[in-house]
Amino acid sequence: MHSPLPRPGDPGGDPLKTAPLSYLALARKYRPRRFGDVSTQEHVSETLKHALSGGRVGHAYLFCGPRGVGKTTLARILAMALNCPEREPDGEPCGSCENCARIWGGHTSLDVVEIDAASNRGVDDARELRERAMYAPSEEGRHKVYILDEAHMLTREAWNALLKILEEPPPRVIFVFATTEAQKIQQTASPILSRCQRFDFRRIGAGDIVERLSEVLDREGIAHHAGALRAIARKANGGMRDALSMLDQVLALSGREVSVDAVVRVLGVVAEERYLELFDLVAERRHGSVFDFVEGLLDEGYELVEFYHGLAERLRLLLRISLDPNAESGDLGAETHKAFAQRAVAFAPGDLVRMLAMASDLEAGGSLRRTGRPRVLIEMLLLRMSYLDRTVELEEIVRALGGAPAGDRTPRSATAAPEPPVSGGLVGAWQALMSAPGKIPPGEKVFLRTARAREQNGDLVLEVPAGPAAQALRKPALMESLKAGLALYSARGSVEIQIKEVGDAPARGNSSSRLTHGAVREARVKELTKRAPFLERAITELDLQLAD
Repeated sequence: MHSPLPRPGDPGGDPLKTAPLSYLALARKYRPRRFGDVSTQEHVSETLKHALSGGRVGHAYLFCGPRGVGKTTLARILAMALNCPEREPDGEPCGSCENCARIWGGHTSLDVVEIDAASNRGVDDARELRERAMYAPSEEGRHKVYILDEAHMLTREAWNALLKILEEPPPRVIFVFATTEAQKIQQTASPILSRCQRFDFRRIGAGDIVERLSEVLDREGIAHHAGALRAIARKANGGMRDALSMLDQVLALSGREVSVDAVVRVLGVVAEERYLELFDLVAERRHGSVFDFVEGLLDEGYELVEFYHGLAERLRLLLRISLDPNAESGDLGAETHKAFAQRAVAFAPGDLVRMLAMASDLEAGGSLRRTGRPRVLIEMLLLRMSYLDRTVELEEIVRALGGAPAGDRTPRSATAAPEPPVSGGLVGAWQALMSAPGKIPPGEKVFLRTARAREQNGDLVLEVPAGPAAQALRKPALMESLKAGLALYSARGSVEIQIKEVGDAPARGNSSSRLTHGAVREARVKELTKRAPFLERAITELDLQLAD
C-alpha cells in the first residue's frame, strides 16, 4: 500500500520550499582569487605579478591553452589586481574587497567586461567594443579590462576592426584574449599576435589535480579514497575545472563519500583490474577469451572508446616500466604500480612498442572516430595483440646455435652493459671493453657476449660455445682489436687471449677436414631446429650468416 503524496500545505510537503534553491558548483566556489592559488601556471602568474608591482602591465594579452587550466581565472585576477584599492606591494589583489568580489564572481562591472567571442564575433560587435573602449574608466586610478573568451571565433573582419585600437590603445585600457586554438588566430589575423603578449598555459598534472581535489574535499568535510581521486584526475586530462565538475557529479550520487566504485559508475572510468586482466590474457595467448573480455566490458556499462584511451596509457606505462623498473608511475598507487610491474615482465620492450603502435594506429587512422560500433575494432585490436609473435633475444639464439646447456645460459638482465671495472684485472678490462660504445662492431659483439671470461697465468681465457661463436672469435682482425682494447683497459703492454670451446662440437662426418664454417653452421642449425622448431623462423628472419 503506497503512502499518500504530501499536500503542499503539509510541513515539509513541498520539496521546493524545503530544498536549497541554489547550489554553487565546486569549480566556481573554489576558483582561485589570487595569483599564487593558480595551479601549474606559475610562469604566467609570476610574470603578471612582477608586471603589476613594477608598473609594466601590457595593453593586450593572449592567453592560450587547453580548457579549464586557468586562462579566464587569471584574466579575472589580473583585472582584480588592476582595480583593487588594497592591492599588495607584490601585485596580489586582496580578493575580498567589493571590487574584487564583483570581478571574481563575473558580475556586471563598468570597468571589467567579459565577452563571449563565440556569440559576439562579427565586425559590428568589434566596432561597438572599440567605441566603448574609448571611454575613460569610471574612477581615477582604475583600469578598463576587456576579457574576450573563445577569441579564435572572431571573424577576420572583426579582428581588422580591433587592429587599430590594439596598435594605439587608449590609456588605462587592457585587452585579454583567451583561446583554446591559437593557431586559428594565426591563420585568421596573424598581425594581432605581434600586438599582444602571449602566454601558453600548460595542462595541469594529475598529481596537482589530486592534491587540489583532496584539499577541496577536506574543506568540505567529505571522505574520499585516493584511488578515486586519481581516476578523476586521469579522466580530466589536465583540466582542473573539468576535474571539479566531475567531482560534483560523483558527489551527486555518493553523497558524503567519494569512492572508487562511485567514480567508476558515474564517469565510466575503467577499473585498473580490467587492464591487468587483459594483459594476463594477452601474455597467455588466450585468443578466444578476447570476445568474453569485451563482452564483459559492455555488460558492466563501460564505453569502449574510453577503454581504448585507457589501454594506450597502460601500454605506455608497461613499456616505461619494462625499460626502467624504477620509473615513477605518476598517479598510480604503490600496489597498482607493483601489479603493472609484474605484468611488464611478461613482455619484451619490443613487443610493447609494437602493441602500442597498433593501438596508436587505430586512432590515427580515424576508423575509431568514424564508426558508430567500435566493438569489432576493439576486438580485432586485442586479437592482434594476443597473436603477436614474441621477440626472441638474439643472444639466446646464438647460445642455442653454439649448443650451450640451458643451465649455463646467461639471464637476460646480464646482457646489459656491465659496470666499469673496479681493478686493473683482465676480467675487469674485458667487461669495460664490452660496455664501451663503438669499440666493437655490433655484429661481433653479439658473439662476444656469449663468452665467459677468466684470467689464467696472465692470459685472458674466453670460454665460448662450440660452433659459430668460436669461429667468429678466431678471426685475426677481431682478435687483434680485442688484444689492443684489453691492453688499453688493463694498462698492460700486451695481452694474450685463449679461446676455449665448451659444449657439444658440431656433428662431423668422415670428411671433417674439408668441412667449411658454413657447412658446420648449417648442420648445427638443422640439429637445433629439430629440437626447437620455433628457432627456424627466428634464424631465417635474423639471417645470422650476415652477422658473422
